[in-house]
Amino acid sequence: MSDHPAPNHSGPDRSGPDRSGPRPLDGFRDVELGQLLAGPWAGTMLAYFGAEVIKVEPPGQGDPIRGWRLLDETGTAYWWRSLGRNKKSVTANLRTDEGRSVVKKIMNTADVVIENFKPGTMEKWGLGPEDLKPDNPDLIFARISGYGQTGPNSTKPGYASVTEAYSGFRFVNGFPGGVPVRPNLSIGDTVAGLHAVLGILLALIERKQGRSTGGQVVDVALYEAMFNLMEGMVPEFDGGQAIRQPSGSTLTGIVPTNTYLCADDKHVVIGANGDSIYRRLMDAIGRSEMATDQRYADNAGRVKHEPSIDAAIADWTQSLPSHEVIAQLEQADVPVGPIYAVDDMLADPHYQARELFEEVETPTGNLKVPAILPKLSSTPGRTEWPGGAVGTHTQDILSDLGLSGEELKKLQDGGHI
Repeated sequence: MSDHPAPNHSGPDRSGPDRSGPRPLDGFRDVELGQLLAGPWAGTMLAYFGAEVIKVEPPGQGDPIRGWRLLDETGTAYWWRSLGRNKKSVTANLRTDEGRSVVKKIMNTADVVIENFKPGTMEKWGLGPEDLKPDNPDLIFARISGYGQTGPNSTKPGYASVTEAYSGFRFVNGFPGGVPVRPNLSIGDTVAGLHAVLGILLALIERKQGRSTGGQVVDVALYEAMFNLMEGMVPEFDGGQAIRQPSGSTLTGIVPTNTYLCADDKHVVIGANGDSIYRRLMDAIGRSEMATDQRYADNAGRVKHEPSIDAAIADWTQSLPSHEVIAQLEQADVPVGPIYAVDDMLADPHYQARELFEEVETPTGNLKVPAILPKLSSTPGRTEWPGGAVGTHTQDILSDLGLSGEELKKLQDGGHI
């Protein structure tokens, strides 16, 4: 499929599934249009599990993520090696008729199109779902935007940072009375990408059932993807007029679950909100009187007395180094764990045993990239090659569509590819 070198799958346990065999999406062709993160992340997941993903990029620099954050010696983002894996890069200028004509030819051969442009852009270019339907009626057209394809906000720019706030997600993050905070990740983009993959797979199943006309549009909004994570906040407000507030490192209405400082200045997370787990925790930290106190016997009672329970736990954790806290609580069968940074993950034997890292060959040397989940026992995904140079596959893909060498040269000389 590619002349790129195959990766090594790091980890001591080689008894897992065969990673050279078939994958669930083998034989499907997906066209990825757009840039940055939401659409490309969806494309990465599909490519990992076997789809032929053709990433259409503007001639020249390509997707901006190629140059974001930490760069290798070639000026390419390390992140790109992961995000661009398994994809075939084709360049086309979507601002010219000739470039759009090339892209339309590719789209007409696809099972799935993923795009994350501002709503209306694809229609303006003559590449919207209705434009493709006559020639490709079975096409599944996945659209990712900030606010969805309809509604009064649909034409607004859709950035993860803003849409995370609009979704309600940012409101509950941070400490009471403080400024709402964000995780140091573009979580709105990746969660939207996950929703796009889910929608695409559902549409593929429906198409296989043959109960509809074949293709359909998958409409994913970043704010709605995050809204989908808001658990019971809507019924709690509608039924009980409760507006969930930020709660720092705790979880409203569930006690005890918190982050605690230890004697070595490291933090651990303890989750002991089950009644029997709570009793084991209190016995383990030498507070048996709190384990048997009927005021703390169930979660409702513990919520009322959260400060005193947390103070007792914090006093104990601060008297011991984190490794000793973890060892004693694990012995008592209480859920506890460290807070990991990326270097901790790479050194951890469980991460290794679960094969969460894959090693790829890049122009500057071997590089570890994360495996993509979920795990499948019989048809697992795999990384076949890291994200490569802009336009690596342009000639091959367009030649397969019947364009001659002369036509390709003319398009290239005109800046259309």
